[in-house]
Amino acid sequence: MKTRTSKRIIRHKRVRARVNGTKDVPRLSVYRSHKHLVVQLINDQESKTLLGLSDASISGKATKSEKAEKLGAEFAKKALDLKIDKVVFDRGGNLYLGRVQKFAEAARKAGLKF
Repeated sequence: MKTRTSKRIIRHKRVRARVNGTKDVPRLSVYRSHKHLVVQLINDQESKTLLGLSDASISGKATKSEKAEKLGAEFAKKALDLKIDKVVFDRGGNLYLGRVQKFAEAARKAGLKF
């Protein structure tokens, strides 16, 4: 019997087999824990993190989904400041719903293309 975690790991391996970040088009990696959402822009060719943010840095009282939306807008703004407007999305094996979806939609709305 497969657990929820083992299914996520299988999905993550399948996604990572196809998704690879470069200097011009980095990989947008999403890590979702129970409390927080952590996102990074990664250049896989040089194994370097170009930008990293967490919703723990967002102050104020809000739900986890609202924090994910704020994080998406802030992350896109900082990525555009680094002159990065196009990325490949690595959802980390998580299903594309809930906080992951809210983050992605907010980042797209703020000008990031993926």
